[in-house]
Amino acid sequence: MSTTLPQRTRGHPLGAELGPVPMSLPRRVSVRVPVLVATALLLAAVLLGISIGPADVPILTVLGVFVSHLPLLHLHSGASRLDQAIIWQIRLPRVVLAGLVGAMLASGGASYQGVFRNPLADPYLLGVAAGAGLGATIVIVSGPHMTELLPLAAFIGAVGAVTVTYLVGANAGLRASGASIVLAGVAVAALLTAVQTYLQQEHSQDLQQVYAWILGSFNVATWSDVLLILPYVTLSAVVLLAHRRLLDVLRVGEDEAGSLGVHATRVRLTIVAAATLGTAAAVAVSGLIGFVGIIVAHTVRLTAGSSYRVVMPVSMIGGAAFLILADLVARTAQAPGEIPIGVVTAFVGAPFFLFVLCSKRAQQGVR
Repeated sequence: MSTTLPQRTRGHPLGAELGPVPMSLPRRVSVRVPVLVATALLLAAVLLGISIGPADVPILTVLGVFVSHLPLLHLHSGASRLDQAIIWQIRLPRVVLAGLVGAMLASGGASYQGVFRNPLADPYLLGVAAGAGLGATIVIVSGPHMTELLPLAAFIGAVGAVTVTYLVGANAGLRASGASIVLAGVAVAALLTAVQTYLQQEHSQDLQQVYAWILGSFNVATWSDVLLILPYVTLSAVVLLAHRRLLDVLRVGEDEAGSLGVHATRVRLTIVAAATLGTAAAVAVSGLIGFVGIIVAHTVRLTAGSSYRVVMPVSMIGGAAFLILADLVARTAQAPGEIPIGVVTAFVGAPFFLFVLCSKRAQQGVR
């Protein structure tokens, strides 16, 4: 099925004058090869992330420890207790947490780009970052006795900000998929950022701790953090993967999707809710790590095709690999110190953002 959109593209979040753009449902493409390649990259990233650090552990030792923990084999790895403690109690929870966060940020970016048909959209577009940042700031300035509530406050702030944005945008008299939601997101984010800035000014002694959270880090990652976000990440991933074919249908335009029996507004709301849930859980334990959704989602489109049957699963796997490697750079580039992981992703993401902004091919991949 194919169609040609008029001069003003229907459903585009900014209503941009794009000229006639041929639209068609993506051809059925093989998912197997991109998924296998992404999985191989993820496995390599996991092994490197566990092996490399202040106390290097040989990759063969890492593999031996993994094999020794497989049920029914009863094999002994020969690794020392110190190496096993480094692998299981320090490195592995950090790597797993970075992988989960990367998967959510990447799939959230791909989802937002598909829903809003905007190549520069990411999970922070509707106020996730501003809401999470405000929630975290409130807890930090409230005193050390409130620190345990920081992930919960960031999560509530992120979900609350997107909820307000969507309600305001949906009641602005325009379609809930259009410019109203994007503009509402800008307004809500500006308001929440202003409140956060005021709190920071009033509690300047806590600025360093606030900025440390905002820039993102996994240096205190534990298995408790993994278990904390796992239910939300799992639910979000299941919903997004289940709707990946409908995202392809939405690419042809809202009216055309309706003629195919797809309730576009309901699908958009479901996808936005699922992507927001996963992203909010991710930032609650990691801080605000930018550009992952743009870097990974567009790299997948440029290398494996624009069909969301491929983009969604490969973005999840690739996002996990990317953030594990970014965290590896963050903790080794200036060892024994650490660079905030948000700085590493911004260093890569800012030039990539400009590339997407200027690349017609990258922009057409989401339309």
